[in-house]
Amino acid sequence: MEILVYAVMLFVLFNVIMGIASINTWVERKGSALIQDRIGANRAGRYLDSDLLVLKPVLPVIRFLGILGVINTLLCDAVKALFKEDFVPQGVSKFLHALGPFMAVFPVFLAFAIIPLAPEFVLFGEVIRPQLAPLNAGVLFFLAMGSMAVYGVAIAGWAGNNKYSLLGGLRAAAQMISYELAMGLAFVAVIVCYGTLDLYEMVNRQEGVWGVVYQPITFIILFIVGMAETKRGPFDLPEAESELTAGYFTEYSGMKFLLFWLGEFAEIGLFSFLLVLLFFGGWHLPFVDLPEHAWWAALIGHAILMGKVLFFCVLQIVLRWTLPRFRFDQLMKLGWKYLLPLSMINLLVYGALKAGGWLTV
Repeated sequence: MEILVYAVMLFVLFNVIMGIASINTWVERKGSALIQDRIGANRAGRYLDSDLLVLKPVLPVIRFLGILGVINTLLCDAVKALFKEDFVPQGVSKFLHALGPFMAVFPVFLAFAIIPLAPEFVLFGEVIRPQLAPLNAGVLFFLAMGSMAVYGVAIAGWAGNNKYSLLGGLRAAAQMISYELAMGLAFVAVIVCYGTLDLYEMVNRQEGVWGVVYQPITFIILFIVGMAETKRGPFDLPEAESELTAGYFTEYSGMKFLLFWLGEFAEIGLFSFLLVLLFFGGWHLPFVDLPEHAWWAALIGHAILMGKVLFFCVLQIVLRWTLPRFRFDQLMKLGWKYLLPLSMINLLVYGALKAGGWLTV
């Protein structure tokens, strides 16, 4: 029974990751077009017609999805990337060239294992927690996976045998390591506030008041750091098109290039999950009390959680297409001279409040 439960949770979690990455891809393509006053992807499926009776009832739906750009973005682009030539530059290690995108994606997928997707519920007499790896030190596991992702972009930049790839890889490594310091201190402040490293327990302690009320500065720090860690605009210096062509994945094509995009959009979802779980009550809503251990309440809780997560995913994408890109010196200055000292002061304040007994969550 336990093996079956874990198999189902693994299947659900994988589909959640792929669903979030797909929605982020679609919002990136179609949302950026709306922001820039362009039509965007809207051709594939828009004018589909068929005399087959089986397709007649679904033709309006397919045409509507074509107008929205869903078929173009989520089907045609994926198929095109899968069948593109896998180009490997001369004089490079094929193993390292293939290892780069794998190392960029694998830690992100592993980090999702600690994410609780809904409150506990009872099914067939068994108490089930929708969390693949219910670790007591879940926050530390997330930090470990985040540090591993640096290797992926560094290897990709080196294995490209291209000056633009190398510069992009060096930029990405410097950026991710620099902002991880502020991120680590912000997580310590969260741990001090809640008194636990378990994400599920942190959500339970926000049943009355959301964590952002107690820690607004910590939320702002983690939100900025999260966008920098995902290498999204205005922090997209590692892949700045106007300077580095495509940065560390300039020499990648086909499925390997698609893996980098998948990891990037999945990472947006991962940070959105963390923000919601740490600061916005997870599956809790003000003045709404869901009954404990009911399967239907778990479904409602999951829907509430996913709604909040999608909001922060869309917010990150909108900011990416709204704010201008930093210069690299400005990027480093923000991380070292502003966010890092602010994180230290923030941690000292919450440590003093906790030690004095004035902070109880």
